[in-house]
Amino acid sequence: MAIVIVTGVSGAGKSRAVNALEDIGFYCVDNMPPALIPKFAELCLQTNGKIQNVAIVTDVRGGTLFNSLFSDLEKLRKQGGDYKILFLDADDAVLMRRFKETRRMHPLSKPGGSIQEALSTERKILRPARERADYIIDTSNLSPAQLKQRLSVLFLGDKKTGLVVNCMSFGFKYGPATEGDLVFDVRCFPNPFYVDALKHLTGLDAAVKDFVFSSDATCKFLVKLFDMIDFLLPQYVEEGKSQLIVAIGCTGGKHRSVAIAEALYRHLLEKGVRAAVNHRDIQKN
Repeated sequence: MAIVIVTGVSGAGKSRAVNALEDIGFYCVDNMPPALIPKFAELCLQTNGKIQNVAIVTDVRGGTLFNSLFSDLEKLRKQGGDYKILFLDADDAVLMRRFKETRRMHPLSKPGGSIQEALSTERKILRPARERADYIIDTSNLSPAQLKQRLSVLFLGDKKTGLVVNCMSFGFKYGPATEGDLVFDVRCFPNPFYVDALKHLTGLDAAVKDFVFSSDATCKFLVKLFDMIDFLLPQYVEEGKSQLIVAIGCTGGKHRSVAIAEALYRHLLEKGVRAAVNHRDIQKN
């Protein structure tokens, strides 16, 4: 039985993550005190295989009960529970906007206190969980569909294959890819944006891809990129890393970065690597 412990910052999308996990076959429970996790897992194991995948959300809403998270997870491990920790995060500015839009209070808000103060307190409490997480997903720029796609790749594949590589394109004009483990700036290569016939297309279109890879410099970069990623992946697997985010950035996140991220994604699939591709800013103006 696969057990996913879902935690993270309030407003980062844990509810959306649970909905996505339910859609791909997980039995989900929200806001469970950590002390109940080992007992709940034991009950699930007694269903004779009827419950195969479980996702449990636990976070600061549990108050002081949340403080025992890792001691309770150690009990779970000792009784044979195989679990992974999924941590949801987002930029403070995005979180504050979400709270204002939904008009919901932060669970750690105090009378007269600000959301920023509550977030700061929450991040301190959650720091150990973030540091020990198997998967960290920053939802600042992810749509619900993109989040579901990320979760599907992480939890629907063969668990024995280990590392999952997410190839992400982005535009520097919309902010850096803070979640990227490896970040590559491809703004130095010829830009299709300045070709009238290509300006309103994207790196998913054949004409743009042809333009991007007509450059010798871009093609040489791609060869070197493939070679470096091929070299690094076994090292990350040996280290026990569960996911690797390779972020490719150009100016607007529509042309060069998209084409190169797609090329890397196809290369990884050909190598038999579990991979996903995500174009953060392709729909932005």
